[in-house]
Amino acid sequence: MIKIGLWLNQLPQHELADYASEQLGIAPVTDFPQDCTYVVEFNPQAVQLHDCAHSHYKPLKLDFTEGGAAHRRKFGGGAGQMIAKAVGINGKLAPQVFDATAGLGGDAFVLACLGCKVTLMERSPIAYVLLADALQRARQFAKQHDHDLLPIMERLVLIPGNSIDYLTGCTQRYPVIYLDPMFPERQKSAAVKKEMQFFHALIGKDEDSTELFTRALAKTHCRLVVKRPRLAPPLAQNKANLILEGKSCRFDIYTQRKITAETLAECEP
Repeated sequence: MIKIGLWLNQLPQHELADYASEQLGIAPVTDFPQDCTYVVEFNPQAVQLHDCAHSHYKPLKLDFTEGGAAHRRKFGGGAGQMIAKAVGINGKLAPQVFDATAGLGGDAFVLACLGCKVTLMERSPIAYVLLADALQRARQFAKQHDHDLLPIMERLVLIPGNSIDYLTGCTQRYPVIYLDPMFPERQKSAAVKKEMQFFHALIGKDEDSTELFTRALAKTHCRLVVKRPRLAPPLAQNKANLILEGKSCRFDIYTQRKITAETLAECEP
């Protein structure tokens, strides 16, 4: 049985800890909680996740200002990247994207770097607090040290919640909806770092991905994009209109309308 702890390290209170506590029904403590499978730490610098069964693993902390995210922002290939082609970025056209399975925010950050406004939704309280903290730190860093990063961060809006419920009650249609549901194939991939494997194990696979696919398709104005492991079957056994395939993953694209300035304007509130 997975037991989760919330640790306020050198802090009397933390807004994201309050959110996680409410969602998980767990009271935060000021000493490192014992006998836990995972511990979410809230300290003055960041929010990070510990795998207590593997203490030699580094705590998982998201960062959009350095490391892989910063490198891809500066040297990632721009609009020639496969994900850019998948969502339909073309010249000055960068469609608004609803990322229904935000996870750790990597793909959304890339799309924001390419000019897309991205609304991210994440239902896992643990993934949400990790991502919300990273976005907040990146915005603060950008204001003080990197003005080129600031407009990118301002194009990212994160909201908590279940995308199925949100899309069911939503009257708006999004030009592009992006799905990257969690699947067990990824946990076995050699490309997944050890520090990330425990995150996948904690969050688990998305059992309701078929329902999410159906809701997303109904709210897509131009195209629904589904990221899949390269050899996996199509989501909901629904064959895509267009497929872009890479070495380890592919993008299944379900087109409704061509992305043009006119079709994008039809989605504006």
